[in-house]
Amino acid sequence: MNLKTERSLSSRLLLWLWVGLIVIAILALLTGRYPAPGFISPAQIAGDEMAARLLFNLRLPRLLTGMLLGMSLGAAGMVFQMLFGNPLVEPGFLGVSQGAAFGAAACIVFLGGSAVAVQAFAVLFALVGLVLSYTLARRIRYGGWVLRLVLAGITVSALFSAAVGLLKYLADPLSQLPEITFWLLGSLSAVTWPKFLSIMPIVLASLLVLFLFRWRINVLSLGDETAFSLGTAPRRERLMLLGVAVLATAAVISIAGIVSWVGLIVPHFSRRLFGSDGRLALPGAILLGGIFSVFCDALSRSLLPGEIPLGILTALFGAIAFLALMTTQQFRVPR
Repeated sequence: MNLKTERSLSSRLLLWLWVGLIVIAILALLTGRYPAPGFISPAQIAGDEMAARLLFNLRLPRLLTGMLLGMSLGAAGMVFQMLFGNPLVEPGFLGVSQGAAFGAAACIVFLGGSAVAVQAFAVLFALVGLVLSYTLARRIRYGGWVLRLVLAGITVSALFSAAVGLLKYLADPLSQLPEITFWLLGSLSAVTWPKFLSIMPIVLASLLVLFLFRWRINVLSLGDETAFSLGTAPRRERLMLLGVAVLATAAVISIAGIVSWVGLIVPHFSRRLFGSDGRLALPGAILLGGIFSVFCDALSRSLLPGEIPLGILTALFGAIAFLALMTTQQFRVPR
């Protein structure tokens, strides 16, 4: 198969993924347990004011937030895996997820846990996690820059994880602890239009930057010496792309909580479909991430009378898919 034919097939596949995302979004919007388990028909929307309000005031902002969540985590996961040349890293790798968890838990325990405050503290400490990882990496004297970032990220994540455990121990077991636990499991149940609009500009701007620089990721994944010889400033550009990916991740985590496995498994499937070329694999990861998160969120609120935390379903399906990848094919190392 020549290069022109392969690109034509990849373009058509991306188009089909767009169609799939739109179809699954419509189905998810109409799926629920009101007025009865199943789908809301157009006639019910027109004749039932409660159903119409439920659709447009609750499900629609939740659907759009879930789409941004999956797109951000999928894109960030692809960026991290390509820049680190490691198929096992994900968006929360540099202390971002655990930093956000610490910020949210600290706000719940010490500041009353209002929704706006929890969101602000989650974003703040997600960025603190990145800054600490970067600062620590500069002080480590062992190995190259990428290895030092990896070691620093593991260390900072462990420190924040220990701090979250301490906060859970200090939390009120009747009120604060359940709230922390539910936040750590991830959920979109509390999403409203104001929350969606608060993260939309940041997430869309971050995704646009990553999309525009998707070809640059290919160069930066070749290693510092090769990337420098091709006219890049490897450390500065790599940090810029990592910072943008972390910003998008922090924004969605701040209102959804910790939603695991999306940023780990989605890039693998994108590379299976489009290869390791970031110009195609990154848009593929964005679309696949949106499809995956919207699908899981629709199931989380539809399977049982009580809502299943979103992070449980993404971890379940992500682990099953990851196991299938490991037992059927070799990893495509992101280089």
